[in-house]
Amino acid sequence: MSRKISQQPPFLLVDVVPYALLALLVVILLLVERWAGGSLLIDLGLCGLAAGWMLGMFTLRPGWRDRPRIMGAFVAGLLVITAVLVARHPVFGLFTPAAYIYSFTVLRWPWRLLGVAATAVLAGTAQASGIPRTDALGLTMHVTVVAFNIAMMCACAWVLRMAEKEEERREQTLEELSRTNRLLEASLAENAGLHAQLLAQAREAGVLDERQRMAREIHDTLAQGLTGIITQLQAAEQMHEVPVPWRRPFDAVKNLARESLAEARRAVDALRPEPLQTARLSDALADVAGRWSKVHGLAVQVTTTGTARPMTPEAEFALLRTAQEALANVARHAYATRVGVTLSYLEHEVALDVRDDGKGFDPAGLEAGTATDGGSPPPARGGGFGLTIMRQRVEGLSGTLQIESEPGAGTGISARIPTLPAGSHP
Repeated sequence: MSRKISQQPPFLLVDVVPYALLALLVVILLLVERWAGGSLLIDLGLCGLAAGWMLGMFTLRPGWRDRPRIMGAFVAGLLVITAVLVARHPVFGLFTPAAYIYSFTVLRWPWRLLGVAATAVLAGTAQASGIPRTDALGLTMHVTVVAFNIAMMCACAWVLRMAEKEEERREQTLEELSRTNRLLEASLAENAGLHAQLLAQAREAGVLDERQRMAREIHDTLAQGLTGIITQLQAAEQMHEVPVPWRRPFDAVKNLARESLAEARRAVDALRPEPLQTARLSDALADVAGRWSKVHGLAVQVTTTGTARPMTPEAEFALLRTAQEALANVARHAYATRVGVTLSYLEHEVALDVRDDGKGFDPAGLEAGTATDGGSPPPARGGGFGLTIMRQRVEGLSGTLQIESEPGAGTGISARIPTLPAGSHP
């Protein structure tokens, strides 16, 4: 029997059969006692006591069935009443199945074995009542009958216990499989989310690369060619005075070249990432921080130090995206009260620092996937992937990305990218 069956035994088995056995015994008593002249009232009183005990301790008290101590007392009391009945007349051995029923259904292991053994003693005693115990043979046969009952019923109890344990193991296995399936479903959902994010990042990176490639092509070919034409026209104008008949077409060529160069430069600017299309990096960072503050209700202090140095559009884009990702992580996980963004133009590199005074975390947990707050969210929610993208962007430009944090001490993300040589232009 499984534990569920033991806790909720069949209604007919525990609430009908014992009373039916008592009713049968009462009928037998009425026939036998009238015939034998025994103490009928005492026997009927004991039968009534047994019925009242079962009624008051079990049938009318369904809430007590889940209390092992009360059920142990119930079975013990029933065994005492049954023992008195068997001692008065062997016919009451017919009531021992009721004690078996309750021992098997309401007692927990190993007390179940004790209840079954005690009931087997009573049943065997009733069965061997007709064997005289005046000599060794009779006594041996009496003990043999009792021992046989004990061995047989205890063996049944042991077999049922093994079946119960097997059922419990099966239920535990099913529960573990169900839990594993839930974890697998969660992992698949997480992987699907990460895959979608990866595709979005890849599309974004592909669009960015193509825009940057087109910008470089326009800058390196068309814009440079127009600049060379204008320079040559200006040099020719300085070396020789342009004849009057040529002046008008000459000026028209210069003006057309300048207008075409301006259009080429506007095209290059238009291909730069938003919000770097119309602003410098420092202004773009201030704009991003301002919009973030309006959404999350937390002011961001933006500071720019040093003299602005030339940077490639890729470097500016990488630093801008690093700031956006770091601020997004602060909003999701840091629970900060102060946030600062610092852009520092150093001698040979540009540094971006995003710091908060939030919960912080153990950076060593990033490799194990245990980071849960601060500037980088846990990988289960996509933060590890976002951090990886930031690191790849920065390191792809020969830069470095560092994370400084500890629980309760806030988080700092620092990205550093080398600048262009002096006198060069992006």
